[in-house]
Formats: sequence, C-alpha cells, structure tokens
Amino acid sequence: MRLLYLFWPHLPLRLARARHESGGAISGLWPTGPIVLGGQPWTDGTVLDADPLARALGVRRGIPLGSAHRMAPEAVFLDPAPDDDRAAVEAACERLTAFSPGIAGPSDVADPAFGRLIVHADGLVRLWGVEERLVVHMVEALAPVLPGPPHAGIAGTGFAAGVAAAYAEPGGPPVLVPPGDDERFLAPYPAKLLTKDPDIRARLARFGLHTIGSVAELPRSALVARFGDEGARLHARSRGEETERFRPRRAAERMALGLPLEPPADGLDALRFVLRRLAATLADQLAARGQAAGLARLAISHDLAFARRGAPSEIRLEHRFPEPTADAEAIERLLFARLEGSPPPAPVARLELELGLVDAARGQQLPLFTPQAARGARLEWQLARLAIAFGADRVRRVELADPEAPLAEERWGWRPVAGAEVMGSPPAGSPSLARAPSPAQRSAR
Repeated sequence: MRLLYLFWPHLPLRLARARHESGGAISGLWPTGPIVLGGQPWTDGTVLDADPLARALGVRRGIPLGSAHRMAPEAVFLDPAPDDDRAAVEAACERLTAFSPGIAGPSDVADPAFGRLIVHADGLVRLWGVEERLVVHMVEALAPVLPGPPHAGIAGTGFAAGVAAAYAEPGGPPVLVPPGDDERFLAPYPAKLLTKDPDIRARLARFGLHTIGSVAELPRSALVARFGDEGARLHARSRGEETERFRPRRAAERMALGLPLEPPADGLDALRFVLRRLAATLADQLAARGQAAGLARLAISHDLAFARRGAPSEIRLEHRFPEPTADAEAIERLLFARLEGSPPPAPVARLELELGLVDAARGQQLPLFTPQAARGARLEWQLARLAIAFGADRVRRVELADPEAPLAEERWGWRPVAGAEVMGSPPAGSPSLARAPSPAQRSAR
C-alpha cells in the first residue's frame, strides 16, 4: 500500500486568517500580537490553535481558555468558526476524490488530527504520472480551498508517511519513501515520534533509546514486557509495520429535490404547498433509513419575464436546525418563516430543497422543566399495539401504589395497559393485579 500524507500545520489559524483577509478593509488588520483561537477567555472552551508568540508564552492546544489568558493576558482571543472550517475541509476532500476514492481525515476542528489528510495513492501512476506529479496536481487542486501549501510525504504505512510529511518542506517536493523501505527510512528519526505518551517518551530516553532504529533492534517481547500493549505498537511502528487500518472517510450525504412551478407562483401560499411536498418527500427518505439532517438549503429560481429590473435570477437560503431532525413539518415551518420574513421579489419558477449534514438519527436529552405533551399517550398507544399483537394477558405495566409502604410488594403492582379491558382482561382494580407477581410469574413475563 502507498499512502500520501498531506499536513497543514496550524490549519485552524490559517483558515481564520484567510477568512479575515477575505473580508477586506471592513475586518481591519490582522492582529500582530499573540493570538489564541478558540473563543473568549470567559467562555467554557479550550484552545484550538495559537500563533508562535502565544506558544512561546506557554499556550498549547487543548488547554482551557482561562489558563491561556493567565499565560498570555495580552493575547488577542479569536472566536472559532467550526462550520466554515468543516466546509473548507469537506471541499478539499471533494476535490481529492477526483484523484483517489480513498481519503481519510477529520473535518471537525476540535479533532487533534485536524489539518491532516491521508490519500490512498496505489494505482494512480497510469492516470496522473509518477508520485511527484500526483502531489503537484493535488496541491494545485487544493490551493483555492485550503490556505498555504501542505507538507507531503508518501510511504507504505500511515506512520512512516506522517513522519515523511512532518519533515518535508512546505511547498517543496514530497518526501518519498521507496516501497518496502519504511524501516530504514524511520531508523534515524527521534524515538519520541513513536508515541504521544509523555511517560513512555521519558522512559525511552532514560533507557538510552533516542532513535527509532534503536527501538527496532530490541525484541518485541522485551518491549511488551516493559510497556505492555503500547510496546507492541512501538515495535511494529519502528519496523515499518502498519498498526492502524486505513479507513476511508464517508462523504457527507446530501439529499436534494426540486420541483418546477407552472405557472410561476406569485404568492406564498403556493410556495408553502410545494415546500411541504418537498420536505415530506425528503423526510420520508430520512426516516426510512433512520437518519436525520442538520441543515437545509433552499434554492428559489425566479421567472424574470415580468419581474422588476434588478431582480436576481436565484436566491439561496441556508438554515441550520437546532438539532438534527427528520420531521417534515418542522423543516417546512422553519423555512416558510424565512420566506415570510423576506418574500421572493419575483414570481417563482422553481423550488429546490437540499438537506445537508445527514447522519444517523440519535436520541436526545429531554428538558427538565418543559412539559412533554402527550408523551404518556404515545407510550399507551405503543403498549396497546403490543397487547393486540401478543395478547392482553401478556402485556402489563408497573404502577407505583405506595412508595412508603413497609412491605416491598405493597409499593407497586401490575396494571393492564390502556384499552385492555375491552379485550377481556381483568379490570384495573382487580385484587389479582394489585399484588406483586411471584418470581415464577415475573420470569414468565
């Protein structure tokens, strides 16, 4: 396997500066003093990145913002833009798919590996030429979306490729490790690169193991006896063996559906009807796959035949949901509220709805003081369906009778589900149901 490792040092700060400079004179000059990215010192967050002046004062990624302020009180603290950073990396991955289908790397700015992308480079010589030319083509394709040239390295394992990229010159030629030569390439580099554990690094130094080659000369059993499972990984990395399986990332799924309006609609009522249809269709697809969407993009195409001069041909609205959802009514109401606030300036000829940030649906923590209307009723409906499917005498619900009763069996009792009486089950006040079941009955149920 041949893996290409692309590394942008301090990418969060680079992206923040690129956004600042793209704002022009309105944004003002980029700060010259110590800079800390992550939020304001009084907020509950951690440092995402820092410039060299802040790092010289002790500021490091991952420490609380309050601690960073005590280390560098004169520093300028910048708020992060995680959505913009994610969009930039997603755009870079989209461009890399034109070269290789295997791409790995996080798009979350809070991930410690943010700014690192790994590309599966096997079998690309016939398409793009030798590996040096392949890297040149990729860097040119990524230049418009990620600021600055990356460090690049190619090797047979992810660890060796990462070391090659870390010691490559930014913007210079990639460091290429010949196939099967990873162990020899890694031998002269510092042994501390084998692990991120500071304790293991210190112990390696105390044992006089300063290079990766010196670690590779030791028997595997000796490293396992001294360092446990991490010792086995140290041995494998030092000998150019792969320790982590290459897992290509899944591209963010996007769902879109558009409908033309004939004749073009000049009022919000017709738009709401079409919007409801689009939202319901996409929401049904999400629900069928157990997924939810995090944002919606609405594209409105205008009919300019009788529009006012200067009216745009298209308007695009984007709205992030408070939480991922597959509720068509919630999506439709939210987007229609946006349309009511700023109605289209011309008749609408086409409406297109796209749902983004699609992921597996997850549960949520319910608020403590907000009434959950009809939640008990929904539970009763589910229990009633179970009673119909399995028999009313086999489905019961527990009901607390007297929590302060001295005997445990008097504190609760079995009760029939709602509607079970009509199916011939005993009434709710039946003495047989008020008593706790025997252990045999509990095990049967």
